[in-house]
Amino acid sequence: MSLTQILFFAGIALIAGIFRRPRLRLYVLFTASILAVFALQPVLPIRGLDFWLPTATLALVVFSWFATAPRSARSLRQNWSVLSVLAAVILILGATRYIDLNLPLPVSRPPQIVQILVALAALVLVGSLIARLPAWINSVLTAVLILFLIVLKSPVIAESVSTIFRSINRQSTELASALDIRWLGFSYVSFRIIHTIRDRQNGKLPDASLFEYVTYVVFFPALTAGPIHRIERFLEDLRNPTPINMDGMLIASQRFVIGLFKKFILADCLALIALNGTNALQVHQPGWMWLLLYAYAFQLFFDFSGYTDIAIGIGLLAGIRLPENFNHPYLKPNLTQFWNNWHMSLTQWFRAYFFNPLTRTLRKRGLSIPVIVLTTQVSTMLLIGFWHGVTWNYVLWGLWHGIGLFINNRWSDRTKVWMDTHITTRPQRIMSQICGIVLTFNFVALGWVFFALPDPQTSWHVFLTLFGVTLG
Repeated sequence: MSLTQILFFAGIALIAGIFRRPRLRLYVLFTASILAVFALQPVLPIRGLDFWLPTATLALVVFSWFATAPRSARSLRQNWSVLSVLAAVILILGATRYIDLNLPLPVSRPPQIVQILVALAALVLVGSLIARLPAWINSVLTAVLILFLIVLKSPVIAESVSTIFRSINRQSTELASALDIRWLGFSYVSFRIIHTIRDRQNGKLPDASLFEYVTYVVFFPALTAGPIHRIERFLEDLRNPTPINMDGMLIASQRFVIGLFKKFILADCLALIALNGTNALQVHQPGWMWLLLYAYAFQLFFDFSGYTDIAIGIGLLAGIRLPENFNHPYLKPNLTQFWNNWHMSLTQWFRAYFFNPLTRTLRKRGLSIPVIVLTTQVSTMLLIGFWHGVTWNYVLWGLWHGIGLFINNRWSDRTKVWMDTHITTRPQRIMSQICGIVLTFNFVALGWVFFALPDPQTSWHVFLTLFGVTLG
């Protein structure tokens, strides 16, 4: 999000927070969140795609609600008002093709209105079908979301999809690129939907109206960079709003300003010298390479945590408490604690829906503790790597942290008694803590080499340079 967009949506959140009637506040947040799906979508070179992708986001959200809601609540007649608002917003945005309203959305010329009407009619038919299908449709939707994630995160597949779209639009296929398929916020939207699907399958999902469900999944402060909040907490705040007062506004504003400072001053300044694919090959001195790497480590932290602070601040203005995502992760004395405090909503999601179920399954099979720990840690971190992108560097990054977590787990288990016996005084504990922080930070920073760079060859060059190794 640009600074202008952030300030605009902060104003919308403040207006919503002022309203004392929950229904009126819900309408404001619902409409703002729908518009944000279109307004924040980046411009794409494929004609009409930056209109169809936000439309597809809203369609998937509606389909998911019909699949997870109680059967008695799924009829189109009961939900015509919500569906009408959604269709009206999409049609009004589509009409900007013919009327120059000088609006910041949609980001490019929409498709012809006839195409939009046909698409909406098709979506209504699909939604009606999903509402009548049994529970297995939830598994199908989950598989579709995972398939879309694979397509978006795999550069080779995304480029192939771009070629197909360009061919359909009669645009040059030679210019096809993976960057042509940039679907705003889909990673976070898909994880929120999968969260609701899995909780419905486990009988834990609270009932939510279509209005509430759509607002939850595409809630505009958390749309682009998270955090991944849980629907039960969101519904509690949405249904029981606390009108914002001066103290609440001060807390929200402080968090908002801190986020702006982190993102637009600290992170953007560090980005000028942070490690990237270009400067990595231009530096050949260890000292300078370490400087670039440390700059990237802090640039990434301030950028991401800054966006989280902004989202939390905007959410508080609207009366919604978004979960914390960072808790001083670079000050943690071991890798396990680092991952318990870095991008916490993502790690908690993987822990709930992958790590814990896999651990229970392996235990039932009677495997040894070390084998279970190695399997679960490595597979979880590989999946988190794939969530960022299906490339060799993300595979290496996942292995780096998965194996690191396994070693940390085994080391802690083997040395716990010795540590409790020999490190007893306060200075010893402080020194142990400092050593752990330094070691963990540098391990994480070295892992960012894979995260920051495009391929293993460049990463290998950086590792050699960091440790003063010259080949040839």
